[in-house]
Amino acid sequence: MSGDQYGVRDQDGWSHSYVVPPMPSAPPPGPADGWRAVGVGLLNLSGLGLGYALMRRPLLTLLCWAATGLLLFSVLPADPDGVPGATLTVYGLFLLLAAAHGAFLGLRNRLVWPAKSPLAIALGVLLLGVPVASGLLYETARKEAVEEMLLDRLEKADELVDKASGESFSTTQSEYRRALAAYDDLTTDHPDSRAAEKVPDRLKTFYTTVGAPYEQQEYCEAVAPLEYLRTVPRTVSKQDLGSLAAWPDDRLATSLYECASDSLAADTAGWQDQFGDLLTTFPDSDQAAKVEPDVKAAVDKAVKAVGGDDPCTAVDQLETLGSQVKALPGEKAGVADALAAAAGKAEDSASAGVYTCGVDQYKDGEFAEAVTSMNDFVDAHKNHKNAPRAKKIAIAAEIAQEVPEAGKKLPTTRTGGSISVTVKNDSPDEIQVMYTGPVTGTFTLKGCSTCTSYDWSSTLVSSFKPCSGNDKYPQRTISLPVGTTYFLHKPKGDNASSAASDTAKLESGYIYTECAYVTSGYGLNS
Repeated sequence: MSGDQYGVRDQDGWSHSYVVPPMPSAPPPGPADGWRAVGVGLLNLSGLGLGYALMRRPLLTLLCWAATGLLLFSVLPADPDGVPGATLTVYGLFLLLAAAHGAFLGLRNRLVWPAKSPLAIALGVLLLGVPVASGLLYETARKEAVEEMLLDRLEKADELVDKASGESFSTTQSEYRRALAAYDDLTTDHPDSRAAEKVPDRLKTFYTTVGAPYEQQEYCEAVAPLEYLRTVPRTVSKQDLGSLAAWPDDRLATSLYECASDSLAADTAGWQDQFGDLLTTFPDSDQAAKVEPDVKAAVDKAVKAVGGDDPCTAVDQLETLGSQVKALPGEKAGVADALAAAAGKAEDSASAGVYTCGVDQYKDGEFAEAVTSMNDFVDAHKNHKNAPRAKKIAIAAEIAQEVPEAGKKLPTTRTGGSISVTVKNDSPDEIQVMYTGPVTGTFTLKGCSTCTSYDWSSTLVSSFKPCSGNDKYPQRTISLPVGTTYFLHKPKGDNASSAASDTAKLESGYIYTECAYVTSGYGLNS
């Protein structure tokens, strides 16, 4: 190794020269110093590689900086989940290795600074605060990242509620459920977070948004969302909900009543279910107390309609109304008794109104329907004041199905007359004789045991005269007034022939005979 040359001259005049060796790149090795080794190890534990730097080991110093920089790059910005355990383990092992290696080198290698080992130890201990402080700062940043993440969840739940606002509840119910679950998770899993503090206000917005149809007086549309809101305490604790837990009750009772009341007044379906829910869920509410008066008013209106232009529709409505009212629940004795009375009135009025319906059907020429209505009425009200006339109308309607002219006038309960009419049965079948005109009635003639059917061709000759033999024909004589009377001969029995009709114009001074007979292949003839 070369150095700088220097020359000197002594007192005798002789010249001398010597070489000064160069300065070393690092302090020369010294005796082993355990305290210095400890100081270097502590300095390397800071993660800055300061122990290597003070021993003039630049590559090792850069290695420590690179490891620390790689750690910072991988963990910043702070993640809500914190630093992965594997990363901390690897970096911790690296620091321990760097500390151990630095302590090994510092055992015999002097430091550039400080010269004294105790000072190096003090500096190392002081610098250990760097990773500790860094950890605390990182934990603070991680907690803030958690708060930001929770606030982001809150915002997404708010977006779900806002998106569902104004849409049909049936199509947005899933969004509301997801938002509610998010609010509940925030208050349950992160009760001390800033996001959880905002949840109570969000729940108020949630309730008012879901229940918006009620505020818009769209009561039928409000029923389903309000019923859903009553289930929210199953998801969110009542403590978190506070007064919101009972928020839907009165609104739901009002919606059930208003929707059912409007449907009942408009005679549309569904009111009985809503009234039923109201009486079951809120039996003591003011809204439930209005059910019985509304039902009674609807029954009275339908009863009045029986005497209107469309009595048959009114009767059908009363029959339906009676069964619907009877099915309504009534936990309170007074309400139950009142509803039962209203149902009974509807059923009784419907039954009695069948007569009015049958009269209307007869007048409209719906004779088959009139027969059914009048027979039903007579079966249900044998002692009713209208029962006798109902029987007459049923007879006339049945004749009018064969002879429409017979149905132009509504029959009365008039009986008897001045003209005798004898009806004979020249057929083997038992027949029911029905007649209408000024007088309406019916009777039955037994079959003629010695009679047979006539060949159709024999009825075409002028000499053909049924009921003219010597047989004793089953017969009956009745008295009828002057005028046109319509007869219908209706055979009885499984093998009976078809019915036959006859129109008789009765005049004074004559005796009339009606004869029923059967022709082969053509049924009964008169």
